[in-house]
Amino acid sequence: MAARIRDVWASNLDIEMSTIRDAIERYPYVAMDTEFPGVVARPIGSFRTSSDYHYQTMRCNVDLLKIIQIGITLCNEDGELPDDICTWQFNFHFDMSEDMFSQESIELLHKSGIDFQRHQSEGIQPNDFAELLITSGLVLCDEAKWISFHSGYDFGYLVRLLSCINLPTTEDQFFDLFSLWFPIVYDVKYMMRACKGLKGGLQEVADDLGVMRIGPSHQAGSDSLLTAATFFKMRELYFNDHIDDGEYNGKLYGLGKTVLATNGSLDTQSALGIGMALGLRSGATIAERERTPLLREQNAVGQGQQQQQGGGQQQGMSMGGGPGMIGGTPLQTPGGPMSGAFPNSLGTQYGAIPVNVNGTYHLRQIGVGGDR
Repeated sequence: MAARIRDVWASNLDIEMSTIRDAIERYPYVAMDTEFPGVVARPIGSFRTSSDYHYQTMRCNVDLLKIIQIGITLCNEDGELPDDICTWQFNFHFDMSEDMFSQESIELLHKSGIDFQRHQSEGIQPNDFAELLITSGLVLCDEAKWISFHSGYDFGYLVRLLSCINLPTTEDQFFDLFSLWFPIVYDVKYMMRACKGLKGGLQEVADDLGVMRIGPSHQAGSDSLLTAATFFKMRELYFNDHIDDGEYNGKLYGLGKTVLATNGSLDTQSALGIGMALGLRSGATIAERERTPLLREQNAVGQGQQQQQGGGQQQGMSMGGGPGMIGGTPLQTPGGPMSGAFPNSLGTQYGAIPVNVNGTYHLRQIGVGGDR
Protein backbone atom coordinates (compact mmCIF):
# COMPACT_ATOMS: atom_id res chain seq x y z
CA MET A 1 0.00 0.00 0.00
CA ALA A 2 2.88 2.39 0.79
CA ALA A 3 3.93 2.09 -2.86
CA ARG A 4 0.72 3.97 -3.73
CA ILE A 5 2.25 7.17 -2.31
CA ARG A 6 4.17 8.85 -5.14
CA ASP A 7 7.02 11.25 -4.32
CA VAL A 8 6.98 14.24 -6.65
CA TRP A 9 10.10 16.30 -7.34
CA ALA A 10 10.88 18.94 -9.96
CA SER A 11 11.75 16.24 -12.50
CA ASN A 12 8.34 14.49 -12.47
CA LEU A 13 6.07 17.41 -11.50
CA ASP A 14 4.51 17.86 -14.94
CA ILE A 15 3.63 14.22 -15.51
CA GLU A 16 2.19 13.69 -12.01
CA MET A 17 0.06 16.83 -12.19
CA SER A 18 -1.23 15.56 -15.54
CA THR A 19 -2.20 12.30 -13.83
CA ILE A 20 -4.07 14.24 -11.14
CA ARG A 21 -5.89 16.34 -13.76
CA ASP A 22 -7.07 13.14 -15.43
CA ALA A 23 -8.26 11.63 -12.13
CA ILE A 24 -9.95 14.55 -10.37
CA GLU A 25 -13.29 14.21 -12.19
CA ARG A 26 -13.69 10.62 -10.95
CA TYR A 27 -12.10 11.28 -7.55
CA PRO A 28 -13.23 14.79 -6.54
CA TYR A 29 -12.38 14.55 -2.83
CA VAL A 30 -8.92 16.01 -2.15
CA ALA A 31 -7.38 15.28 1.25
CA MET A 32 -4.43 17.55 1.99
CA ASP A 33 -1.66 18.04 4.52
CA THR A 34 1.51 20.14 4.57
CA GLU A 35 4.86 20.16 6.30
CA PHE A 36 6.56 23.49 6.99
CA PRO A 37 9.61 24.61 8.99
CA GLY A 38 7.91 25.41 12.29
CA VAL A 39 6.56 28.53 13.96
CA VAL A 40 9.19 31.21 14.42
CA ALA A 41 7.29 34.42 15.19
CA ARG A 42 4.42 35.85 17.20
CA PRO A 43 2.53 39.09 16.56
CA ILE A 44 2.63 41.81 19.20
CA GLY A 45 0.25 44.69 19.81
CA SER A 46 -3.53 44.98 20.13
CA PHE A 47 -5.99 42.49 18.66
CA ARG A 48 -9.77 42.80 18.46
CA THR A 49 -10.41 39.11 19.13
CA SER A 50 -8.55 35.94 19.92
CA SER A 51 -9.31 34.86 16.36
CA ASP A 52 -7.47 37.94 15.09
CA TYR A 53 -4.46 37.00 17.21
CA HIS A 54 -4.47 33.44 15.82
CA TYR A 55 -4.73 34.72 12.25
CA GLN A 56 -1.94 37.29 12.65
CA THR A 57 0.32 34.60 14.10
CA MET A 58 -0.34 32.35 11.14
CA ARG A 59 0.03 35.25 8.74
CA CYS A 60 3.43 36.43 9.91
CA ASN A 61 4.86 32.89 9.93
CA VAL A 62 3.49 31.96 6.51
CA ASP A 63 4.88 35.21 5.08
CA LEU A 64 8.32 34.48 6.55
CA LEU A 65 8.75 30.78 5.85
CA LYS A 66 8.78 28.36 2.92
CA ILE A 67 6.65 25.27 2.43
CA ILE A 68 8.52 21.94 2.55
CA GLN A 69 5.91 19.34 1.54
CA ILE A 70 2.30 19.19 0.35
CA GLY A 71 0.50 15.85 0.40
CA ILE A 72 -2.62 15.24 -1.70
CA THR A 73 -4.83 12.13 -1.65
CA LEU A 74 -7.73 11.65 -4.08
CA CYS A 75 -10.96 9.78 -3.22
CA ASN A 76 -14.42 9.37 -4.70
CA GLU A 77 -17.73 10.07 -2.97
CA ASP A 78 -17.61 6.68 -1.25
CA GLY A 79 -14.08 7.14 0.05
CA GLU A 80 -12.60 4.76 -2.51
CA LEU A 81 -9.07 5.42 -3.75
CA PRO A 82 -7.71 5.25 -7.30
CA ASP A 83 -6.49 1.77 -8.25
CA ASP A 84 -2.85 2.70 -8.70
CA ILE A 85 -1.27 5.81 -7.16
CA CYS A 86 -3.69 7.52 -4.77
CA THR A 87 -1.42 9.95 -2.92
CA TRP A 88 1.09 12.48 -4.21
CA GLN A 89 3.75 13.95 -1.94
CA PHE A 90 5.10 17.18 -3.43
CA ASN A 91 8.62 18.00 -2.24
CA PHE A 92 9.59 21.66 -2.49
CA HIS A 93 12.94 23.34 -2.82
CA PHE A 94 14.29 24.13 0.64
CA ASP A 95 17.85 25.22 1.34
CA MET A 96 18.89 25.04 4.98
CA SER A 97 21.79 27.40 4.30
CA GLU A 98 19.44 30.12 3.02
CA ASP A 99 15.92 29.53 4.34
CA MET A 100 14.61 30.29 7.82
CA PHE A 101 13.47 27.46 10.07
CA SER A 102 12.97 26.33 13.64
CA GLN A 103 15.68 23.84 14.59
CA GLU A 104 13.35 21.50 16.48
CA SER A 105 10.87 21.35 13.60
CA ILE A 106 13.61 20.47 11.13
CA GLU A 107 14.99 17.79 13.46
CA LEU A 108 11.51 16.29 13.82
CA LEU A 109 11.01 16.22 10.04
CA HIS A 110 14.49 14.78 9.51
CA LYS A 111 13.75 11.96 11.96
CA SER A 112 10.54 11.30 10.03
CA GLY A 113 12.57 10.65 6.89
CA ILE A 114 12.54 13.96 5.03
CA ASP A 115 15.72 14.28 2.93
CA PHE A 116 16.66 17.96 3.09
CA GLN A 117 19.69 17.51 0.86
CA ARG A 118 17.41 16.22 -1.88
CA HIS A 119 14.95 19.05 -1.25
CA GLN A 120 17.80 21.47 -1.93
CA SER A 121 18.95 19.81 -5.15
CA GLU A 122 15.72 18.39 -6.63
CA GLY A 123 12.89 20.27 -4.92
CA ILE A 124 9.95 21.85 -6.74
CA GLN A 125 9.89 25.61 -7.22
CA PRO A 126 6.68 26.99 -5.63
CA ASN A 127 5.68 29.01 -8.69
CA ASP A 128 5.95 25.95 -10.95
CA PHE A 129 3.61 24.01 -8.66
CA ALA A 130 1.19 26.94 -8.35
CA GLU A 131 0.85 27.34 -12.12
CA LEU A 132 -0.02 23.66 -12.55
CA LEU A 133 -2.35 23.59 -9.54
CA ILE A 134 -4.38 26.51 -10.90
CA THR A 135 -5.14 24.56 -14.10
CA SER A 136 -5.53 21.16 -12.43
CA GLY A 137 -9.24 21.24 -11.65
CA LEU A 138 -8.50 21.07 -7.92
CA VAL A 139 -9.05 24.78 -7.22
CA LEU A 140 -11.51 27.49 -8.27
CA CYS A 141 -14.35 24.99 -8.74
CA ASP A 142 -17.19 23.66 -6.59
CA GLU A 143 -16.71 20.07 -7.76
CA ALA A 144 -13.44 19.59 -5.84
CA LYS A 145 -14.05 18.98 -2.14
CA TRP A 146 -11.02 19.44 0.07
CA ILE A 147 -10.50 17.49 3.30
CA SER A 148 -8.06 18.64 5.96
CA PHE A 149 -7.25 18.40 9.65
CA HIS A 150 -6.58 21.51 11.73
CA SER A 151 -5.61 23.27 8.57
CA GLY A 152 -5.29 27.02 9.13
CA TYR A 153 -1.57 26.93 8.42
CA ASP A 154 -1.98 24.40 5.59
CA PHE A 155 -4.37 26.65 3.68
CA GLY A 156 -2.42 29.74 4.66
CA TYR A 157 0.57 28.34 2.78
CA LEU A 158 -1.57 27.25 -0.17
CA VAL A 159 -3.34 30.61 -0.50
CA ARG A 160 -0.01 32.44 -0.38
CA LEU A 161 1.52 30.06 -2.89
CA LEU A 162 -1.40 30.38 -5.32
CA SER A 163 -1.73 34.16 -4.94
CA CYS A 164 2.05 34.75 -5.01
CA ILE A 165 1.71 37.65 -2.57
CA ASN A 166 1.81 38.04 1.20
CA LEU A 167 -1.35 37.02 3.05
CA PRO A 168 -4.00 39.74 3.48
CA THR A 169 -3.79 42.06 6.47
CA THR A 170 -7.19 41.05 7.84
CA GLU A 171 -8.74 37.68 8.50
CA ASP A 172 -11.88 38.59 6.54
CA GLN A 173 -9.79 39.33 3.46
CA PHE A 174 -8.00 36.02 3.90
CA PHE A 175 -11.27 34.08 4.02
CA ASP A 176 -12.44 35.86 0.86
CA LEU A 177 -9.34 34.59 -0.96
CA PHE A 178 -9.52 31.18 0.68
CA SER A 179 -13.14 30.59 -0.36
CA LEU A 180 -12.33 31.74 -3.90
CA TRP A 181 -9.55 29.20 -4.35
CA PHE A 182 -11.22 26.47 -2.29
CA PRO A 183 -15.05 26.72 -2.43
CA ILE A 184 -15.61 23.43 -0.55
CA VAL A 185 -13.41 22.56 2.44
CA TYR A 186 -14.04 20.25 5.39
CA ASP A 187 -11.74 20.51 8.41
CA VAL A 188 -11.98 17.24 10.34
CA LYS A 189 -10.81 18.91 13.54
CA TYR A 190 -13.70 21.37 13.36
CA MET A 191 -16.17 18.60 12.52
CA MET A 192 -15.14 16.75 15.68
CA ARG A 193 -17.25 19.19 17.69
CA ALA A 194 -20.24 17.04 16.68
CA CYS A 195 -18.53 13.74 17.51
CA LYS A 196 -18.88 12.79 21.15
CA GLY A 197 -15.75 11.19 22.54
CA LEU A 198 -13.39 12.19 19.73
CA LYS A 199 -10.52 14.44 20.75
CA GLY A 200 -6.85 15.09 20.16
CA GLY A 201 -4.69 15.17 17.08
CA LEU A 202 -5.01 13.30 13.81
CA GLN A 203 -3.25 10.14 14.95
CA GLU A 204 -5.27 9.90 18.16
CA VAL A 205 -8.56 10.37 16.31
CA ALA A 206 -7.57 7.82 13.67
CA ASP A 207 -6.67 5.31 16.39
CA ASP A 208 -10.02 5.86 18.11
CA LEU A 209 -11.81 5.22 14.81
CA GLY A 210 -9.74 2.15 13.99
CA VAL A 211 -8.08 3.76 10.97
CA MET A 212 -4.60 2.49 10.13
CA ARG A 213 -1.77 4.77 9.01
CA ILE A 214 0.16 3.95 5.85
CA GLY A 215 3.67 5.41 5.73
CA PRO A 216 5.59 7.55 8.25
CA SER A 217 3.97 10.29 10.32
CA HIS A 218 5.11 13.90 9.84
CA GLN A 219 5.30 13.33 6.11
CA ALA A 220 2.62 15.11 4.13
CA GLY A 221 1.70 12.20 1.88
CA SER A 222 1.03 9.75 4.70
CA ASP A 223 -0.78 12.41 6.74
CA SER A 224 -3.06 13.31 3.82
CA LEU A 225 -3.92 9.63 3.28
CA LEU A 226 -4.70 9.22 6.97
CA THR A 227 -6.80 12.40 6.89
CA ALA A 228 -8.87 11.01 4.01
CA ALA A 229 -9.51 7.67 5.72
CA THR A 230 -10.36 9.38 9.02
CA PHE A 231 -12.83 11.76 7.35
CA PHE A 232 -14.79 9.00 5.61
CA LYS A 233 -14.86 6.79 8.71
CA MET A 234 -16.07 9.73 10.82
CA ARG A 235 -18.65 10.67 8.18
CA GLU A 236 -19.99 7.13 8.27
CA LEU A 237 -20.13 6.76 12.06
CA TYR A 238 -21.20 10.26 13.13
CA PHE A 239 -22.84 11.98 10.14
CA ASN A 240 -24.85 9.21 8.46
CA ASP A 241 -22.64 9.64 5.37
CA HIS A 242 -23.87 13.21 4.80
CA ILE A 243 -22.10 16.47 5.66
CA ASP A 244 -24.15 19.65 6.04
CA ASP A 245 -22.21 22.20 3.99
CA GLY A 246 -23.98 25.09 5.67
CA GLU A 247 -22.61 23.96 9.01
CA TYR A 248 -19.15 22.65 8.11
CA ASN A 249 -17.97 23.99 4.76
CA GLY A 250 -15.19 26.58 4.86
CA LYS A 251 -14.56 26.41 8.62
CA LEU A 252 -10.88 26.21 9.57
CA TYR A 253 -10.33 25.11 13.15
CA GLY A 254 -8.73 27.90 15.18
CA LEU A 255 -9.58 30.69 12.74
CA GLY A 256 -12.63 32.82 11.99
CA LYS A 257 -15.90 31.95 13.67
CA THR A 258 -14.47 28.72 15.09
CA VAL A 259 -12.85 30.86 17.82
CA LEU A 260 -14.96 32.65 20.43
CA ALA A 261 -14.69 36.42 20.11
CA THR A 262 -13.69 38.57 23.06
CA ASN A 263 -14.92 42.04 23.93
CA GLY A 264 -12.62 44.95 23.23
CA SER A 265 -9.01 44.58 22.14
CA LEU A 266 -6.67 41.72 22.86
CA ASP A 267 -3.09 42.55 23.69
CA THR A 268 -0.21 40.10 23.65
CA GLN A 269 -0.45 39.40 27.37
CA SER A 270 -4.18 38.70 27.02
CA ALA A 271 -3.43 36.40 24.11
CA LEU A 272 -1.00 34.53 26.32
CA GLY A 273 -3.72 34.16 28.93
CA ILE A 274 -6.15 32.80 26.36
CA GLY A 275 -3.51 30.38 25.15
CA MET A 276 -2.86 29.13 28.66
CA ALA A 277 -6.59 28.77 29.32
CA LEU A 278 -6.83 26.58 26.23
CA GLY A 279 -3.96 24.43 27.41
CA LEU A 280 -1.42 26.07 25.09
CA ARG A 281 2.04 27.24 26.08
CA SER A 282 3.65 30.60 25.33
CA GLY A 283 0.45 32.00 23.84
CA ALA A 284 0.56 29.33 21.13
CA THR A 285 -2.35 29.63 18.76
CA ILE A 286 -5.14 27.11 18.52
CA ALA A 287 -4.07 26.47 14.95
CA GLU A 288 -0.74 25.07 16.24
CA ARG A 289 -2.26 22.73 18.80
CA GLU A 290 -1.45 19.01 18.40
CA ARG A 291 0.54 19.72 15.24
CA THR A 292 4.01 19.73 16.83
CA PRO A 293 4.04 18.45 20.44
CA LEU A 294 7.83 18.69 20.61
CA LEU A 295 7.74 22.39 19.81
CA ARG A 296 5.00 23.07 22.34
CA GLU A 297 7.26 21.70 25.07
CA GLN A 298 10.17 23.82 23.86
CA ASN A 299 7.99 26.93 23.71
CA ALA A 300 7.29 26.68 27.44
CA VAL A 301 10.72 28.22 27.99
CA GLY A 302 9.61 31.43 26.32
CA GLN A 303 6.51 31.97 28.45
CA GLY A 304 8.19 34.40 30.83
CA GLN A 305 9.42 36.62 28.04
CA GLN A 306 6.02 36.87 26.36
CA GLN A 307 4.33 37.85 29.60
CA GLN A 308 6.41 41.03 29.53
CA GLN A 309 4.51 42.35 26.49
CA GLY A 310 1.90 45.06 26.89
CA GLY A 311 -1.01 46.05 24.68
CA GLY A 312 -1.90 49.13 22.70
CA GLN A 313 0.89 48.86 20.16
CA GLN A 314 0.73 48.60 16.42
CA GLN A 315 0.63 44.92 15.51
CA GLY A 316 4.13 43.62 15.11
CA MET A 317 6.05 40.41 15.40
CA SER A 318 7.98 39.19 18.42
CA MET A 319 10.95 36.89 18.49
CA GLY A 320 10.84 35.44 22.00
CA GLY A 321 13.52 33.80 24.09
CA GLY A 322 16.59 35.96 23.55
CA PRO A 323 19.04 36.23 20.64
CA GLY A 324 18.87 33.19 18.40
CA MET A 325 15.83 31.80 20.19
CA ILE A 326 12.10 31.64 19.43
CA GLY A 327 10.27 30.94 22.67
CA GLY A 328 13.23 28.80 23.73
CA THR A 329 13.60 27.26 20.27
CA PRO A 330 16.78 28.00 18.26
CA LEU A 331 15.92 29.93 15.10
CA GLN A 332 18.03 29.27 12.02
CA THR A 333 18.41 32.03 9.46
CA PRO A 334 20.61 32.37 6.38
CA GLY A 335 24.20 31.99 7.50
CA GLY A 336 23.39 30.20 10.74
CA PRO A 337 21.65 30.90 14.06
CA MET A 338 20.18 34.36 14.43
CA SER A 339 22.34 36.93 16.17
CA GLY A 340 21.91 40.64 16.64
CA ALA A 341 18.82 42.54 15.51
CA PHE A 342 16.66 41.54 12.59
CA PRO A 343 17.08 43.68 9.46
CA ASN A 344 14.43 46.22 8.51
CA SER A 345 13.22 43.88 5.77
CA LEU A 346 13.47 40.14 5.45
CA GLY A 347 13.65 38.34 2.12
CA THR A 348 11.39 35.43 1.22
CA GLN A 349 10.97 33.54 -2.03
CA TYR A 350 8.28 36.08 -2.93
CA GLY A 351 10.25 39.22 -2.10
CA ALA A 352 10.92 41.35 0.97
CA ILE A 353 8.51 42.01 3.81
CA PRO A 354 8.63 45.74 4.65
CA VAL A 355 8.48 47.10 8.17
CA ASN A 356 6.25 49.86 9.61
CA VAL A 357 3.89 49.95 6.63
CA ASN A 358 0.17 49.51 7.34
CA GLY A 359 -0.28 46.14 8.92
CA THR A 360 3.17 44.72 8.23
CA TYR A 361 5.51 43.62 10.96
CA HIS A 362 8.10 45.11 13.29
CA LEU A 363 10.89 42.55 13.24
CA ARG A 364 12.32 42.60 16.72
CA GLN A 365 13.78 40.28 19.31
CA ILE A 366 12.33 39.93 22.78
CA GLY A 367 14.86 39.06 25.45
CA VAL A 368 14.71 38.56 29.20
CA GLY A 369 13.19 41.63 30.79
CA GLY A 370 11.23 42.83 27.78
CA ASP A 371 12.07 44.61 24.54
CA ARG A 372 15.62 44.90 23.36
